[in-house]
Amino acid sequence: MNAATPETSFTSAVVVGGGISGLLAALELAKGGKDVAVLEASDAWGGCVGSHEVGGLTLDSGAESFATRSSAVADLAAELGLGGNIVAPHPGGAWVQLPEGARELPKTGVLGIPANPWDPEVRRTLGFAGSLRASLDRLLPASVGTRAAVTSVSDLVRARMGRRVLERLVEPVVGGVHSADPALLDVDMVAPGLRAGIRTNGTLAAAVAAQRRGGASRQGGVPDGQQPAGQQAGAANQPVGQPAKAGAAVAGLKGGMHTLITALVTELRRRGVSLIGGARAGSVTRTAGGWRVSAGERTFDAGLLVVALDGPTAVGLLQDAVPELAVHRPGAGPDVKLVTLVVDLPELDSRPRGTGILVAPQTPGIQAKALTHATAKWDWLAAAAGPGTHVVRLSYGRGETRQRDAGYMAERLPAGTGAGANDSDLLDAALRDASALLTVPVTADDVLDWDVVSWGGALPFAAVGHRQRVAEVRRICSGTGGLAVVGGWLAGNGLAAVVADTRKQMAGLLP
Repeated sequence: MNAATPETSFTSAVVVGGGISGLLAALELAKGGKDVAVLEASDAWGGCVGSHEVGGLTLDSGAESFATRSSAVADLAAELGLGGNIVAPHPGGAWVQLPEGARELPKTGVLGIPANPWDPEVRRTLGFAGSLRASLDRLLPASVGTRAAVTSVSDLVRARMGRRVLERLVEPVVGGVHSADPALLDVDMVAPGLRAGIRTNGTLAAAVAAQRRGGASRQGGVPDGQQPAGQQAGAANQPVGQPAKAGAAVAGLKGGMHTLITALVTELRRRGVSLIGGARAGSVTRTAGGWRVSAGERTFDAGLLVVALDGPTAVGLLQDAVPELAVHRPGAGPDVKLVTLVVDLPELDSRPRGTGILVAPQTPGIQAKALTHATAKWDWLAAAAGPGTHVVRLSYGRGETRQRDAGYMAERLPAGTGAGANDSDLLDAALRDASALLTVPVTADDVLDWDVVSWGGALPFAAVGHRQRVAEVRRICSGTGGLAVVGGWLAGNGLAAVVADTRKQMAGLLP
């Protein structure tokens, strides 16, 4: 064969992208009897559900929990033989850092919205006047906040419960989980069913309580740790690095969420799926029989094509073959950096801030937007680390510069922690922030090992009107034939959303 002629492989289906959505898509296609090839640009599988070794411990580098608002992730874990490894976080609860000090987050809430404004921890955070204003929610007609076709998290909360709930509870949770301003987030994407719950139950508080009651089987409180694609669930999308809020309907896997990827890859190989790493898709074209994907010196011809990439990359890859998609190309998500510290610090055995702490945007002197005390959150990890050894993860990526781009928001990291910052700058910031947030001095001498993980623009951003944009993208793909696009930018932030949506899309793609 001429060296200049690309080698062509023929298969039933090609999946571009080896993250959780791509691997799951391949599994569903293989179960449907298709020969499948998965192309991944890097040499690692799982995307934002990854791992790294720090201080002799294998830790999640991205998503570290999943929302139990549905059984989607639990069902997948059980299918892969991991059902017995599902664990709940330690019930210590999480905190929020406000300008005047730290407060407990509500033990029952959704996105920080309390189910009862008069719960003791809510009243301590809001003050009497704030709880009184929030309780006026019960006097408002159910149409307030639900009449418009779309609305933001901020508009809904401000209208029904007031400014203090928004600033002291919702902004820290939404900023920590989604790296986003609640004024820009579509409430129907990040809290599905919440507005419908107001119409059913009469008030926002009652709708929150109803979702919490159904959390073990249906509705979750905050997205899981997905993040950048998750930053909770998720995202990762959340992506990543955020503590679950007090009472949050989340769970994890003993050994870490990355064990889900290990099991998934093993199952794909058992089923004969071709997993091809180091194969970056360069172009996609239509053929008489379906699709042709070029990846370096190889091409792949298939009847079915699944693109499981972040939004900008997915649309950029497909826009020549499917020109209608070009106008729906989203802006890049926020840049997120996670600093993981493994420290020898017995003073943290007391869990001074529960499972972690979210930081209100108006809090001065702290650059991190969230801190997860991982060994306080997961008992299995505390046992693995041993007495006095702690794992702390801080998340950075909530800057002051924001811009709108086709309904999406781009954010930049704070000065000294952005893309140009070196890892030592981030370590210094993390030590200062951890000391302030945990109320225990954390110094370089306490650090046994540390690592920085960067997620550049990977966290999906569900801006107001996002549901309508998703519907249009899906309409275009279904009308094209043999094409599906999956991932957090369409499904929503978090593993639960991504897993459920990917399976739904594959069911529609298979005959």
